[in-house]
Amino acid sequence: MMQATARQMDGMAQARERADTPDAPVDLVHLARHTLGNRELEREVLRLFSRQSKMLTERMRDADDGEALERCLHTLLGSARSIGAWKVAEAVEQAQQALHEDGRAELSAVSAAVAESAEFIGTLLDA
Repeated sequence: MMQATARQMDGMAQARERADTPDAPVDLVHLARHTLGNRELEREVLRLFSRQSKMLTERMRDADDGEALERCLHTLLGSARSIGAWKVAEAVEQAQQALHEDGRAELSAVSAAVAESAEFIGTLLDA
């Protein structure tokens, strides 16, 4: 039991070091501010974001109209901003802009950013 806890703390420490870099998939300092430093709450919020972001990207691919796509993008943008997933937020903002300008959005950057954040979150949660 103590070894698992030590591994978990080690993984979180490594992830937090990576979070200090500008290219981190999730800004853990931002997340900690919003969860008042509660580690269990951070983990739950990360689990929820990971599940929701995957679900939303699937819905975006299946969206049959711009309005449905815009709702998914808007929801994902709010979620990404709330946890500090700045790459996801930036990709979503670009997709929203393209949707508004051209009536369609390229979602590959959104999917890639979501996948990167999910991998990072998975590392944190498995640690």
